[in-house]
Amino acid sequence: MKAARPQPAPPTNATQRITQHAELLSAQLRSMRDAMFPPTAQKSLRSFSSGEVARIVGVSDGYLRQLSLDGLGPVPTLSSGGRRSYTLGQMNELRTFLSQHRPKEALAFVPRRRAGEKLQVLAVANFKGGSAKTTTSLYLAQYLALQGYRVLAIDLDPQASLSAMFGYQPEFDIGENETLYGAIRYDDERRPLREVVRPTYFDGIDLVPGNLELMEFEHETPRAMMRGDRGRDMFFRRVSGVIAEVEADYDIVVIDCPPQLGFLTVGALNAATALLVTIHPQMVDVASMSQFLLMTADLMSVVEDAGGKLDLDFVRYVVTRHDPNDVPEAQIVALLRGLFREDVLAATAWKSTAIANAGLTKQSLYELDRGAVGRAAYDRALESVNAVNAEVESLVQGAWGR
Repeated sequence: MKAARPQPAPPTNATQRITQHAELLSAQLRSMRDAMFPPTAQKSLRSFSSGEVARIVGVSDGYLRQLSLDGLGPVPTLSSGGRRSYTLGQMNELRTFLSQHRPKEALAFVPRRRAGEKLQVLAVANFKGGSAKTTTSLYLAQYLALQGYRVLAIDLDPQASLSAMFGYQPEFDIGENETLYGAIRYDDERRPLREVVRPTYFDGIDLVPGNLELMEFEHETPRAMMRGDRGRDMFFRRVSGVIAEVEADYDIVVIDCPPQLGFLTVGALNAATALLVTIHPQMVDVASMSQFLLMTADLMSVVEDAGGKLDLDFVRYVVTRHDPNDVPEAQIVALLRGLFREDVLAATAWKSTAIANAGLTKQSLYELDRGAVGRAAYDRALESVNAVNAEVESLVQGAWGR
């Protein structure tokens, strides 16, 4: 009989035990990722059916079919059954083609910002866990990219959940000085943001990834303030300063803020042109948001006294993980609308098993086929998040004067 392999004795020191647990879990997560995305562990985006492309771009499926038959525009992939599909890159090629051949509708096909329209920086914030801040950031960035915008997603959360959703395991794939901290740090190791930005598998989205290194900014900033660092390099100006380095490359920046009101969040708010506050409609979350708003107002007053600014085109509250059939939740949503009126988005992001199930494989609904999580649940959830994102898009366009 084969003897069982002896197991290592569990560490007696609490720190050692936590370290061991972290290493075990990290290795398991890496193994699971390698199994989901073999052989190179790189995520890729599915192709989109001609019907999906027609709906997203704003033309008829018959028109796309005729373009294909005439040999115009990008060449779709044909299945054995004659179904046509396009990659997201081809969808963007199609947008360019249509804008050139139907110039009166060019802005509808390629809605990128024009000369004189400022870069929109959308900060998604709340310091209450479970408010779907990262999910909101992810779906918003991907929706905007699908509409034809050039998007930069910035992961400011040391837990790096947004980076994980884009296929990166922070402790393995993100090295030293490869987060936003590398571009805003206070020493000679500081580097241009352009060197930190990474392309993603989602055409139209670049990513500034995050990991635990971001906490260094929270530790170093008090020391820099004690040294008397002032002027244009004060901590609250650093995020906006480095975003300005790549401003010409993007239309919209989406910042997933950390779940605390620290120096990184204050820097993001100073850089923002708009603030989206996610709120789960439960009383404990509303009470937490009240404290978040009071602290934000106090902190930004201090920052403004020091020469900073909170110059926002709009502030909106995004109701997330909402069960529209839950009466207490409906009462809280009504309370928020009564208090904040039009500052609460009209659309709410519904609580959905489809979104949760998609997240198990680090994917969004935009990345999945309808049948992967149940068609009815998929359609309901997608309609909900699309309504939220379309409302934000309309606010962005309003800020541009469109």
